[in-house]
Amino acid sequence: MTIRPFQLSDLGALYDICLRTGNSGKDARELYTDKEILGHFFAAPYVAFEPELCFILDNHTRPLGYILGTSDSRKYRQWTEQYWFPLLRQRYARESEDFTPKDRYLRELILRGYVLREELRDYPAHLHIDILPEGQGRGMGRKLMEAFMTALRKKNIPALHLEVGLSNSGAIAFYRRMGFSTIAEYQKSLALGIKL
Repeated sequence: MTIRPFQLSDLGALYDICLRTGNSGKDARELYTDKEILGHFFAAPYVAFEPELCFILDNHTRPLGYILGTSDSRKYRQWTEQYWFPLLRQRYARESEDFTPKDRYLRELILRGYVLREELRDYPAHLHIDILPEGQGRGMGRKLMEAFMTALRKKNIPALHLEVGLSNSGAIAFYRRMGFSTIAEYQKSLALGIKL
């Protein structure tokens, strides 16, 4: 397996990986009627905004994972409000009768947009990382994180945060091993951060 920069031809794989890891790291395909809605919020806008911060885990046949995010959460919010979410809000103006509770929740996220949290202001960058089971357990998650953080350091970004579900204990342990510490605890998630 290798880590390489994102290519536009990876976009379909990003959507697929996002969905197949969208249940706290487990397959979420049965939880959603709309198979794109998760990727519309958690994957695609990042590669549209800052494609140079997306790295692909590739087994030379197909992508098995990715890391993506933004170096500036405030600019990301401004950009998504101007260019990304308006079209999606038109698409999801009405709730489909087929929507599951998870579809409804993602629709609400799209209508609300990316929310800046004041307690995270000193950690301007944020990320999302997802790896399919066949790409896990080989140290590639660490290598993806290192590639992302190296790219942020080249941009002179001082700190990075992420949010992880409280139920995803394996991911929390992984981030702590990477040097992340708790910034804030929410009802169902933790905000973790690291200074770069």
